[in-house]
Amino acid sequence: METHKLEEIIAQDPFFFGLNGAFCRTIAGCGKQMRFEKGQYIYRQGDAADRFYIVRHGHVALELSAMGKPHVFQTLHDGDVLNATWIVPPYRCFSNARAVGPTILIAFDAACLRGKCDDDHDLGYDLMKRFIPVVVERLNHARLQSLDVYGAGSDN
Repeated sequence: METHKLEEIIAQDPFFFGLNGAFCRTIAGCGKQMRFEKGQYIYRQGDAADRFYIVRHGHVALELSAMGKPHVFQTLHDGDVLNATWIVPPYRCFSNARAVGPTILIAFDAACLRGKCDDDHDLGYDLMKRFIPVVVERLNHARLQSLDVYGAGSDN
């Protein structure tokens, strides 16, 4: 996918809504489109968070391993952001991400974008404001799912 087309997609994406044109160009320069088939892992827990993604078409299950089995704690859909830990040291994936069906993602090279953020702190600050709520939301989903799976605790 050419950078100009990717720039247009970024500018129209709800997650990046309101981002200035120069930032859209910068981000597009670090991105590419990727396709995953049903059941294919996009990344696994513990992997380096070397990319983040926007789901263009399809569904992605976020899983945590418990008792040797993966448990889905959230399913992402078109327009959702995937792997927000690219921006938070130590840059490791905290869950598995698996395509539920054929899925098209826009993948952004994390090292490329972290470098751009280091060079332009305004870009870094804007992205941090967009990604921190995603990180908090995912932690909340995982917490609620674990309460559902393991119970709310003892009745003291």
